[in-house]
Parts: sequence; C-alpha cells; structure tokens
Amino acid sequence: MYNFEYHNPVKIIFGKGEISKTGINIPAGSKILLTYGGGSIFKNGVYDQVISSIKGFEVIEFGGIEPNPHYETLMKAVEVVKKQNITFLLSVGGGSVLDGTKFIAAAAMFQKGDPWQILSKHMPVEQALPIGAVLTLPATGSEMNGNSVVTKIETTEKLAFGSPKVMPLFSILDPEVIFSLPEKQVANGIVDAFVHVIEQYLTFPVNSPIQDRFAESILITLVEEGPKVLANRADYEAAANFMWSATMALNGLIAVGVPQDWATHMIGHELTAYHGIDHARTLAIVLPGVMNIKRELKKDKILQLGERVWGIREGSTDERIDHTILKTIDFFESVGIPTRLPDYGVNTDTIDTICSRFKKRGYKIGEKADIGPEDIRMVLESRL
Repeated sequence: MYNFEYHNPVKIIFGKGEISKTGINIPAGSKILLTYGGGSIFKNGVYDQVISSIKGFEVIEFGGIEPNPHYETLMKAVEVVKKQNITFLLSVGGGSVLDGTKFIAAAAMFQKGDPWQILSKHMPVEQALPIGAVLTLPATGSEMNGNSVVTKIETTEKLAFGSPKVMPLFSILDPEVIFSLPEKQVANGIVDAFVHVIEQYLTFPVNSPIQDRFAESILITLVEEGPKVLANRADYEAAANFMWSATMALNGLIAVGVPQDWATHMIGHELTAYHGIDHARTLAIVLPGVMNIKRELKKDKILQLGERVWGIREGSTDERIDHTILKTIDFFESVGIPTRLPDYGVNTDTIDTICSRFKKRGYKIGEKADIGPEDIRMVLESRL
C-alpha cells in the first residue's frame, strides 16, 4: 500500500428529519446565497424545510443551475455574490448543484483573471467562500469531497477541479428525499456511485486488502440495495443504504494508499460535452470498453471483482474476464441504463472529434498514464 495522508473535515448529518438542522450549522450573521436547480425542491417539500430552518438569516436565491452545471450560468451567480456581499453558500440539490456551488465559491474569490483557469489551467484555489449542502440526489459523492465538474457551453468542454478549500462545512443527507425521485435519476445515481468505486479499485494490486474490501462492500451494497430503491422508492432502509453508499464511494477513504484510474470519467466527460448525455450513462458506455482494452493490466483486479462481487470462479482467465465485463454491463442495463453509443445517437464522427481533442491536449490517462487517443478510439469503437 502506498503512503498517504487523509483528512476529511465535512460534517455529515444523516437521517430523516435532519434538514431541520440546516440553520444551526450555518455561522451566525451569514448572508446566504441559496443555490438550487430546476425547481424539484419546491415539489418535494425540501425548499420549505430549508427556508423554515434558516429563518433569521438574510437569504438571496439563485436557481436554474443545470445538470452538468454551465460555467456561463455559474458566473452569473458569481456576480450576485460580489454585488450582494454574500458570505455563505447553501447548496440545495443534487451533485450538479453542489459542483456548481463549489465553483461559485472558488470563482468569487479568484484574483488572477478568468476563473475558468481553475479548470482549464488547474490554477490553485487559494481561498473560497464557505459552503453547506442539503443533498437531494445520491450519486456524485460531492457532498463529502472537494471535487467539482463544470461544463463550458461556448467551447463544448467539461472539465474538473479539486480543492480542499471547497469541501462543504456540512452536508445534510435525508434519505426521504429519494422517495420523490424519478426512476431515471435513481438509476443514474446507482451507476454513478458504482463507477466511482470502480475507478479507485479496478487498477492493479498494491497489497491493500482493507481498501479492496471497503470498495467491494460498497459495490455489493449498490448491487443489492439499488434495485430495491427502484422497485419501491418509499423503502427507507434501502434508500438510506443507497444514499450512504454514494457518499462513501467518493469521500476519499477508499482512494488512499491505492492507484486510481479515472479514464472512464475523462472519456465520458467528452460525450456529455458534445451530446449532453447524462454523466452516469457515459460511464456505463465507456467502462466496459476500458475494462476490455486494459484487460491485461487490470487482469488481477478484474478477476477479483468477478469473484468477490459477481461470484465468478470458473473458466479460463479470459473467460472469467469476459464474464465479469458482461455481468457489469448486465447490471447497468438491469437498472435501465443503455450501454452502447448507438443507444444515444452517437456515431464515428464524435469518436474522431474526441480523439482529436485528446491528441491536441497532449496528455494520456489511466492509472499508468498509458491511454492515448488511439486507445480511446478503441474503447469507443468497441461500444458501437
């Protein structure tokens, strides 16, 4: 296992009725910018619960943050922050709203020109406004990490940044918010969390049995509990287990001491940037291709995944790898997520464009930094 340092300062407030604790966790005297998305919080009662909890604070609202939040929209929020002298950001929504709020927090304090440089040039975040979160959709794990992904419509780019400066002070997770979610969002959340784990697990062995078994426990829980949530949205215990799995999938714990991949995410971001495909669905498309072309490098961990998560113990090495990839695809499709590019109207022109973009950027991806444009072509062509 590799050397590591781990520190996670996010306070998690978990359980039914806990949204009422929002206000007592915000610093007294704060002037709040309340951020949210398309308005679902008005239908499911979350907005009323939050507003009731933050009575006594001065609050300005900023809605309309998109799935895959747009840089252009977020910069409008930055203008509000500066004009209104906002001192605290409260994200009420899913991972996209929180990702967007993290960028707002950093961009509002950025002193070195265009804040897009935080993403495009990896400019360091030296300071940021404090953030609190009320989560309404388990998926991204953004509620317990310092990661954010933002889309710039003008240039069809979807890029990420990470900084401990934008980790929430607190995140409130009430599993009852899942009761009103549509099937598509639940399915996306299951797959998103599953692939987050895979990107930190499916690499090569470094003698880290604790990390491996942590990761496998999350995968197995998602496989067992995800379908229960889809079958009965009001199953509180299943909803709670699903919600906590999504948080644990990307709060940094299973990543320490082990190599990480993230190639599936990097390729998937381009499919979202060009075609607007839901993030989780891009992951379901790309992952099987990555597993296949990197079957030799990832052999030991693919076989371990097959045995410990899917129960695959018979056959030759190649047969077990093939079976493991197929079982992973079957799981994604069983929760309603198509896994091939034609299912989303994507053709070879998009593949050419994506490969050209990676070639222009000049970097390679994957745990060994050995996946370049031609490898990406093989991954995507295998999903036609």
